[in-house]
Amino acid sequence: MNNKGKKLRQLLASKEILIAPGAHDVLTAKIIEKTGFNCVYMTGYGQAASHLGMPDVGLLNMSEMLARANNFASAVEIPVIADGDTGFGNAINVIRTVRQYEMAGVAAIQLEDQVAPKKCGHMTGRQVIPMEEMVGKIKAAIEARQDPDFVIIARTDARTVHGIEEAIRRGKAYEEAGADVIFIESPESVEEMKMITSSFKVPVLANMVEGGRTPQFPAQKLQAIGYNLVIFPTASTYITAQSMKNLMSEIKKTGTTEGIMDQMIPFTEFNALIGLTEIRELEAKYVLG
Repeated sequence: MNNKGKKLRQLLASKEILIAPGAHDVLTAKIIEKTGFNCVYMTGYGQAASHLGMPDVGLLNMSEMLARANNFASAVEIPVIADGDTGFGNAINVIRTVRQYEMAGVAAIQLEDQVAPKKCGHMTGRQVIPMEEMVGKIKAAIEARQDPDFVIIARTDARTVHGIEEAIRRGKAYEEAGADVIFIESPESVEEMKMITSSFKVPVLANMVEGGRTPQFPAQKLQAIGYNLVIFPTASTYITAQSMKNLMSEIKKTGTTEGIMDQMIPFTEFNALIGLTEIRELEAKYVLG
């Protein structure tokens, strides 16, 4: 059984909001864990950017996302919330997706009600499937999981096209279908956010996308509004891209990295971060001894 799911449920039940920074790759997930966070969010937006160098428009398939989820769960001890997009098909596809994600070792899967191919939740042009179809997908996901502690997060993207009332109506239907966490994507004001948090009995997720459609608030403010969980899915991707742009500009301009070495993690510290010390100990025990 996946005890990380049980741990995630305990964290969600706490009075303190759970902060799950987004990670676009496994190295970032390890840094999140070592910084002291209790949970990490495997962002589909960041997987598309880091794995394909392309936008989050449904180009990654289930096998590609599953491989990433497996690597995340293998690299960290904290619970991983993994983006599962639309479940990569209908309710039958969702059954396989949930079983595979659970076997990969993640603590939770996020499923959304977009029409495939899906898009980032803060892009325009999103469409949603009928509410009843998504209800069927959630029920299929719940029946598919082997461990009852494995967390099913249901997301609706109805707000942008159909309004906040329809989004909440869908969220209520998904809650009734058995979803463990409700994610109303891209509310556009604090008033809408308060409407969301007052509408559900299960934990509710806030999505903080820099430059997105939802107002940006610190975790403490989101907790006061009534959220139980906050993700920051895009920050690691954006800051990495900016740092890489700065690095390459410096090399192009000067032909050396000497002038920006103070911005880099030192060689020995980085090796320790990625577990070289533990590898050396295992080598001494099993290979060299």
